[in-house]
Amino acid sequence: MRVVDQQAGSYAEFEAFVAGAAGRLLYVAVLLTGEPEAARRLLAGALARTYANWLRLRGDDPYDFTRQELCAAFARTGWRHHGGTGVLARLSPPERLVLVLRLYEGVAEEVTAAQLGLTAERVRVLCNRAVAALRSREAA
Repeated sequence: MRVVDQQAGSYAEFEAFVAGAAGRLLYVAVLLTGEPEAARRLLAGALARTYANWLRLRGDDPYDFTRQELCAAFARTGWRHHGGTGVLARLSPPERLVLVLRLYEGVAEEVTAAQLGLTAERVRVLCNRAVAALRSREAA
């Protein structure tokens, strides 16, 4: 009986997490993909992996875990989302990923590098290139 109670409680906790964080995570996914439907699919997969690991996430930040899953999924499939619509459409998938993590989400350069398997210098270069591309578009 205790296992059922624990699962019911963890499901309620997960529902509360999704209710609070899904909007922001969906916006991150839309920024990355540039396509609302693709963003929903990407987020659904990340949330499914978060739920599958929910009991192991005790004490960890589920938002960070879900964002990492979302970004990892985008990194694996980013070539599918090249283009799209929106302000970031002209950026390459790695540039979008770094820009969203660094500027929108406020993730530290070293943490971004570790999550993406890049050096901090490479993250800095991608971020600077993306910002320059967006600024050149504004000036044009």
